[in-house]
Amino acid sequence: MNILELLSRHGMRFALSIAIIVLMLLNTSGVLSLPALHRLENFAYDVRLNMLMPGGVDERIVIIDIDEKSLREQGRWPWSRNKLADLVDKLFDEYQVRVLGFDVVFAEKDESSGLKNLEDIKTKYLPFNNAFNLAIESLRPQLDYDQIFALSLRDRNVVLGYFFLRDTQSSTSGSLPLPSFIGGSFKGKNINFIEATGYGANLEVLQNNAQSAGHFNPDPDQDGISRRIPMLIKYQDQMYEALAVAVARAAIGAPKMLAGYAEGLGVNQKYAGLEWLKIGNKRIPVDGNVSTLIPYRGPQGSFTYVSATDVLTKKVNPDLLHNKIVLVGTTAAGLMDLRATPVQNIYAGVEIHANMIAGILDNNIKEQPAYTLGAEFLLLLVLGLLLAILLPILSPGWATICALITTSVVIGFNLAIWQYANLVLPIASLLVLIGLIYLVNMSYGFFVESRGKRQLAGLFGQYVPPELVDEMSKNPQAFSLEGESREMTVLFSDVRGFTTISEGLDPKQLTKLMNEFLTPMTHVIHHSRGTIDKYMGDAIMAFWGAPLADPDHAKHALQAAMDMIAALGKLQQEFAAKGWPPINIGVGLNSGLMTVGNMGSEFRMAYTVMGDAVNLGSRLESLTKNYGVNIIVSEFTKNLVPDFVYRELDVVRVKGKAEPVSIYEPICHEPDLDKPAKDALKLYKEALKLYRNQNWDLAEMQLLNLQKLEPQRYVYEMYIMRIAYFRQHPPGDQWDGVFNYETK
Repeated sequence: MNILELLSRHGMRFALSIAIIVLMLLNTSGVLSLPALHRLENFAYDVRLNMLMPGGVDERIVIIDIDEKSLREQGRWPWSRNKLADLVDKLFDEYQVRVLGFDVVFAEKDESSGLKNLEDIKTKYLPFNNAFNLAIESLRPQLDYDQIFALSLRDRNVVLGYFFLRDTQSSTSGSLPLPSFIGGSFKGKNINFIEATGYGANLEVLQNNAQSAGHFNPDPDQDGISRRIPMLIKYQDQMYEALAVAVARAAIGAPKMLAGYAEGLGVNQKYAGLEWLKIGNKRIPVDGNVSTLIPYRGPQGSFTYVSATDVLTKKVNPDLLHNKIVLVGTTAAGLMDLRATPVQNIYAGVEIHANMIAGILDNNIKEQPAYTLGAEFLLLLVLGLLLAILLPILSPGWATICALITTSVVIGFNLAIWQYANLVLPIASLLVLIGLIYLVNMSYGFFVESRGKRQLAGLFGQYVPPELVDEMSKNPQAFSLEGESREMTVLFSDVRGFTTISEGLDPKQLTKLMNEFLTPMTHVIHHSRGTIDKYMGDAIMAFWGAPLADPDHAKHALQAAMDMIAALGKLQQEFAAKGWPPINIGVGLNSGLMTVGNMGSEFRMAYTVMGDAVNLGSRLESLTKNYGVNIIVSEFTKNLVPDFVYRELDVVRVKGKAEPVSIYEPICHEPDLDKPAKDALKLYKEALKLYRNQNWDLAEMQLLNLQKLEPQRYVYEMYIMRIAYFRQHPPGDQWDGVFNYETK
């Protein structure tokens, strides 16, 4: 079947599949936005992340936790800056940490020491009291906690944290660090930085004494889940680095951040966006918003936590912190630094930064390069077209297997790319595409094609085997309702002595008897792929070779006739048990060219056969009682089924036919013929030859001997009576052995 035939036959399915492909492509290209698909993509990302996280505890990074225990022992937050200075001193002097990062902002002055109160008294009440002024100045080094904290930061590897404000919030406080990139660094580049309108930064004295600072802004998706961190945020044309980048940069001693572009594209060339950022030899992939996927190691607890109060009271094993990257943050619920993440609904914000730092140090961060969009587009197009072509021509079972295999390959390939190439390829659109095309094909098959099947069943259901109806519904071009000539086989069967039987039963009993007779006969015909043409009272008319072509139509019809006689034997026992009269049938078979199709009037149509070959089949059935046999087949049927053994009954010329036809009784398959039957058949053939040569005496003698061997075989007696008749009325020298029937 070529492509044009396929489209013609399954045009609607193909059109629906193409519509789905176009919808997916429009969503991928950004022309159309389908929020449900974006949610599914996020869900698929979360599933892969949870499946393939490395797990384990990363001992390089330790979190100093301002936890509930610390708040109980050291007092409520915020702590005084001299206490924080003590924390910094102990971390560097006692524990010798490598880098200290604060997931906390110090935007307001610390007035807890009382220095502010003394200055207020001086201003209001003692402005000219020199002794009081000198006393304040002498106490200032001990009471200016911000200065004490700033001095603890000086010349140490300390990174402060701060935040940016977005949208309508434009307030500012504190002092920003130096930007990572100044205005004009990306001139001519179309980069979609996240832009801030304000910020909350650290006191200038603290910022000036710290080595650097980084923002700790999250970049949650629409579902509120933190999957990315913006590596750079733009404020007034300056770009500022994230806290995790600043800490990692301090840890490896990288002086500055560099911008990375796709291979072969230099800084001075136009480019749609950054590909990565670099600090030292560490490469940080970024997306179109210059954000990076957070490389979660596992659920909360993937890094060592140490209570801040234990550091202040020196209860921590020095080996736990020596030369480690340390982050100060909080897991206390009241301090509001808990986030929703793909790995846990409640997750400490400080550990998110720890995950990002670890990923940067390991050069192990998942990438979503710009070309993934093109790859997704191409996969959707190719895979969609393949499924649109394949699924309509497959059976439901094979279509399901095809869809499952395709889904498995897509998922397997995606997971392999994730795990071994660190690439995050979109998968939701592909899976939805597969699912929708599969559902469209299955639904169309169920609702639309099943309607066609129901129509076929309405036309053929009572007459054609269900398996043929299925074949016809799957391949409607294999049959036609229009009239056509075909080589076929027709079967007629009739109950002998039906008038006598009907007279002995009341109408209800007769109806029940006929139903119980016709039902198993119909099963036999259907089992051999036959089509019931009609029931005519006690008679059955059936044919083989239509509506679906059957090259073995004669063989199937003959087997059906034999099976009908066998089934009748079982019915006789059941009927006898019910007190019903015995039933015998005659069956006539003929093969030849017949006209078949949907015929009738505008008021009623029927799928039937007609022609001389059909009429001959009917005549043969009526001859069965003349020869005392159950089945008569014509020479045309016999020649089509040569592996059967036949008994030639006669050469006859039926009423309405000019040409004689040889008729036969089928006996059995050749291997099933036993020796006595074989010998008897040989003697019968010799007797028949003598009869046709008008050698009446020898023919009669042979037939009498056969009659002694098989007294139940009526055909011997029939020929003996014919010989007696021909002795009295010789047929003449021109006799051709044909027996003429003048009645139907």
